[in-house]
Amino acid sequence: MSRKQTEPLQCKLQNMLEQLLIHQPKDPILFMISHLQRDNNNVPKIVILGPPASGKTTIAMWLCKHLNSNLLTVENLIARELSSLAAGARRHYQDVTKVPSTLLVRLIQERVSEEDCIRRGWILDGIPETREQALMIQTLGITPRHVIVLSSPDTVLIERNLGKRIDPQTGEIYHTTFDWPPEAEIQNRLVVPEGISELETARKLLEYHRNIIRILPAYPKILKVISADQPCMDVFYQALTYAQTSHRSNAPFTPRVLLCGPVGSGRRLQAALLAQKYGLVNVHCGQLLKEAVADKSKVGELIQPYFQKKMAVPDSIIMKVLDQRLSQQDSVQKGWVLHGFPRDLDQAHMLHSLGHQPSRVFFLNVPLDSIIERLTLRRMDPVTGERYHLMYKPPPTVEIQARLLQHPRDTKEQVKLKMDLFYRHSSDLEEFYRQAIAINGDQDPYTVFEYIESGIINPLPRKVP
Repeated sequence: MSRKQTEPLQCKLQNMLEQLLIHQPKDPILFMISHLQRDNNNVPKIVILGPPASGKTTIAMWLCKHLNSNLLTVENLIARELSSLAAGARRHYQDVTKVPSTLLVRLIQERVSEEDCIRRGWILDGIPETREQALMIQTLGITPRHVIVLSSPDTVLIERNLGKRIDPQTGEIYHTTFDWPPEAEIQNRLVVPEGISELETARKLLEYHRNIIRILPAYPKILKVISADQPCMDVFYQALTYAQTSHRSNAPFTPRVLLCGPVGSGRRLQAALLAQKYGLVNVHCGQLLKEAVADKSKVGELIQPYFQKKMAVPDSIIMKVLDQRLSQQDSVQKGWVLHGFPRDLDQAHMLHSLGHQPSRVFFLNVPLDSIIERLTLRRMDPVTGERYHLMYKPPPTVEIQARLLQHPRDTKEQVKLKMDLFYRHSSDLEEFYRQAIAINGDQDPYTVFEYIESGIINPLPRKVP
């Protein structure tokens, strides 16, 4: 074994020994097995995008085979037999040959959380298709390490598509110019696949170009554009070389970021963007409590009765869960971004007393009218699970609009109640975190992110007493 091959193994062993010293488990063997199953720091997490006929699926398949990873496509996600989500997606796909964005993202979330994806990573082929899907995926904390975009002139792509032929017996794809089978028997049974006419290809290319320019800003610093107008093997080796590089953080220190803001201010999305770009641990207080209950841990058993009665979990229990997460090795080494806590001055003091002081604090300010517009106009289709917004993403038909439902928490009364609760304590929190940076959250999320990023990278201004 070469030195280059043994380095990842040595890093993994060193990390495991550190974890053993930190946690000192009663059963070291079980702990090490669990650690190795969870250890996915170096597995592929790749998104491959590209226009029709650019060869992205071929490149994705080759990368998958070479890296021993899992290929995720719309087709194989909806074909999964043991998934109720996939069954619903298949029914919808049969009707309109498209899967709703919400359902597709839930399928991805379900798939990447399975053991083989955790151990061997994943490669998303042609997903996300829209900016909305990119934002939804990021909000769930699914963050690729490498995004590869294939590019080629439209004239070349149209010519490629026109030459496609398919073998109806095997499903193999051939090309009249680049990959023609030598066997006469196969030649005679090849057929022209549907949807490859010049007009249809031009339509698909127009839709792709319209979407891709809005998707790319979602992946700053991890994006690589590769020309697809060259031999396929050259494209593959360039993609492979990039997929095997590691990114260094741009942060000048280990960031500990706290995001404060009312419900609907976009904290969760901004946290996901920060976690993706800087490799921070995304810590959402409410999600931590849910995970503790789902894991059936001792502290989870304490939380369960409060969930069942829909009561607030005591601060002492919340702090125990939060302290455990922020004290873990990845949080200490990589830094963290916390949102959903603290909500009042007492919680801020408790967080400080445990030694978890944020190095940057941001308040996302959004006017009440904008919050009400964002939240009260949200609707969900109970048939497909697709989410709509009556202003920003209205339902396509009157029939769908008639059956849309509003979540009880999105009523105007509930939103105002949560806003009043936040602003009742916000002045105390601003006084406690005197070097906090206020940001206008009532603008495009990527503009908000740029302001947050600037606040992280640049030194804090000194306030004159």
